[in-house]
Amino acid sequence: MSHVHHLTILLFLLPVLVKCSLHGARVKLKYVDSTTEFSKSELIRRATHRSLQRVSKLVSLVPSNNFSVACHASTASYVVDISIGTPPVLLSAILDTGSDLIWTQCNPCTACFAQPNPIFTPANSTTFSKIPCSASLCKSLTKSTCNSECDYEYSYGDGSSTKGFMGYETFSFGADNLVKFPGIGFGCGTNNIGATDNSSGIVGMGRGALSLVSQLNVSKFSYCFNSIHNKGSSILLLGSWANMTSNTSKSTPFMPNPHGSPMSSFYYLSLEGITVGETLLPIPPSVFQLTAEGSGGLIIDSGTTVTALEERAFIMVTRAFMSRIKLPQASGASLGLSLCFTLPDSGMKSVDIPKLIFHFDGADLDMPLENYIVEDTSNRLLCLGMVSTRGISILGNMQQQNMNILYDMEKGLLSFEPAVCSKL
Repeated sequence: MSHVHHLTILLFLLPVLVKCSLHGARVKLKYVDSTTEFSKSELIRRATHRSLQRVSKLVSLVPSNNFSVACHASTASYVVDISIGTPPVLLSAILDTGSDLIWTQCNPCTACFAQPNPIFTPANSTTFSKIPCSASLCKSLTKSTCNSECDYEYSYGDGSSTKGFMGYETFSFGADNLVKFPGIGFGCGTNNIGATDNSSGIVGMGRGALSLVSQLNVSKFSYCFNSIHNKGSSILLLGSWANMTSNTSKSTPFMPNPHGSPMSSFYYLSLEGITVGETLLPIPPSVFQLTAEGSGGLIIDSGTTVTALEERAFIMVTRAFMSRIKLPQASGASLGLSLCFTLPDSGMKSVDIPKLIFHFDGADLDMPLENYIVEDTSNRLLCLGMVSTRGISILGNMQQQNMNILYDMEKGLLSFEPAVCSKL
């Protein structure tokens, strides 16, 4: 995903609303591949491939690189179900904290990819209206044209694209579509190239005006992601439903965004150091520093699976693991991962694996083993679930799994705590 937008839906989860109020909503999510019969290794390979694609799109936004819009549809990990229109039509959309625009495929469709639900037809809805050129949402688009209507166009680094017109529509939540929000602005894509992995569009959850969070005027939201190998539902909470549940939660402030840049919708965090085992690695502070021009820094992203670390930090982390894990190294090409070891016959339980802690401003993220170690028993591999990148670092959803993560825009804080997602 490459254009930073805010949506309460963009992590490839198929959510079902359970409870709602005027001030909040509770939505169930599932991993995009949760209904498939992929093997464990194939799930990992697919997730890593999506991550690498997404990272390359996000990096393309960093100054000094060739720009392309960062909103690639095939890189997310979870999806949410909402309905749009009157009568309501089901929309399964990628939950993406790394982008703002809400869009889905629409008829009349010049070019559309296969999707799990019927394509939305604006002419069949009594609540649809086109967004005029003078509207603030139209002016919030990074690339738009205006003749008789507000047209948009988003293109992605891998050749995927969506273009169409902007409209207002009623969005409904819940199995019976009882909770309705009229006048939500979204993109009606009539010419779309590429695929969105079992979804029909994207719901942006970013910090910009176009995102679902901004349009609903929700001051906070939270999610809890199950492991990609867990068939159970994950959860998305909006508004008053979104809270920490224990007094052991930790919080770190969002960093100011580089205004006026394609990255202005990202949720930046201040990563101050990384510990492997008992050793705080000697990573220079400049490695994770966000510059005024918009390069560097670390973002938390629901649409990237494995964490991508700036190359200089990644090298130090991998060397630390190599010196502490007493196993033969092996190729991780089958999984798309750089650092792998040969798994012994006795399995991972017999291996001494060092702890991994990310030190954020005011909060340490002490990860459980399954959040950073990938075990592929069929290929006898044990791998570090991270990749290398340049220009920006990204905290992926694998490193966020089995945690209740709260985005509080009013307080400017990201909070997190260990959680059993099914019990929230």
